[in-house]
Amino acid sequence: MTDSTPLKLRARDAADMDVIASCLQDSLVPVRDIAFLEKERRFVMVLNRFKWEELDEADAMGRALHELQAEDDLQDEGMPEVEEVQDKGAGDASFRDAEARPVYHRTHAGLVFDKVRGVSTRNIDLHDKDHFLNLLTVATWPKDIILYFSQGGEIRLKVSEVRCHMKDLGESWPTYARPEHALDVGAEEG
Repeated sequence: MTDSTPLKLRARDAADMDVIASCLQDSLVPVRDIAFLEKERRFVMVLNRFKWEELDEADAMGRALHELQAEDDLQDEGMPEVEEVQDKGAGDASFRDAEARPVYHRTHAGLVFDKVRGVSTRNIDLHDKDHFLNLLTVATWPKDIILYFSQGGEIRLKVSEVRCHMKDLGESWPTYARPEHALDVGAEEG
């Protein structure tokens, strides 16, 4: 588990929102955790976010683990295999059986937009409370903030000005899965 300090960020302009967008990329968002509080002019979401800010640390730990396993394999050369020493079929696991891979982290985060005048969606059913959305990025315009999700989903916030804050909630947890995106091969051609 990581000992990192939970993130707490706020945005007052497009440049600030770009920082928040980079932290929220590939967040998982349960539709049930999205709300527009119209009287308060506030839009809120709870996300399950990948901790991109710890990426270098996780990759370095994965490389170190791989090096330790390689070192362990060198020390074991010439030694009889476990099966040769013990009864066949014992089936005990060894550290050599473990796959060296980096451990990443996810955490819950709250995202709040204030001064919201209206909310519209495209390709998202906000009544399907059991559905999860995958947040790709956030685009900021002077009077609009657009949350882009996979499969063409969008939530557009009409705002009088950019007022946003994001805060990590609770402890993070480990995951081996790192979000990856396929390159758009057609975009590279001609």
